[in-house]
Amino acid sequence: MGAVRTPRDRWIEEGLRALAVGGPDAVRVEALAKQLGVTKGGFYGYFADRDALLEAMLDTWERESTDEVIDRVEREGGDPKTKIQRAGMLTFSSDRLLPLDLAVRDWARRDEAVAERLRRVDNRRMALLREMIGTFCSEEIEVEARSLLAFCVAIGAHFIAADHGPRTRAEVRAAAADLVLDRRPREDDRP
Repeated sequence: MGAVRTPRDRWIEEGLRALAVGGPDAVRVEALAKQLGVTKGGFYGYFADRDALLEAMLDTWERESTDEVIDRVEREGGDPKTKIQRAGMLTFSSDRLLPLDLAVRDWARRDEAVAERLRRVDNRRMALLREMIGTFCSEEIEVEARSLLAFCVAIGAHFIAADHGPRTRAEVRAAAADLVLDRRPREDDRP
């Protein structure tokens, strides 16, 4: 009976874990093999080299952070504002996608091919925001501005260390979402 090979997906998963923790320099075949408890020989049955693994990792990140998020948002339904919040929660508050997204953003600062991939992912995310915000906002520039603000809050909140006086970060983010999603109480709605 022949030896069982470590599945390709396990190499990719271990690579993604290393990327999230230490960036692309932490994705080394020998280190991944050690983490998986295998020899590195099986790696070359799936990947020509480290670059091929990095490309497969980016493919996985892109699919999970766009296709799978959008599919789930559509499948679970709701009004456009609920869909926007769900997409943001799935992408920017999960233990899996958020660390990967932040690692890819950092990597893209030094690698033009990764920057192009990130641009494609961000364009898909912005398209979803525009589509959803366009259902309750008619001015094109306002749709674009609200979409950008929503995206900036989702990403920027992970890089800003400022305090918010007596408010928590969660309270301020919720208030920002209410502003962007036009959920503020109007004068005629107040008692």
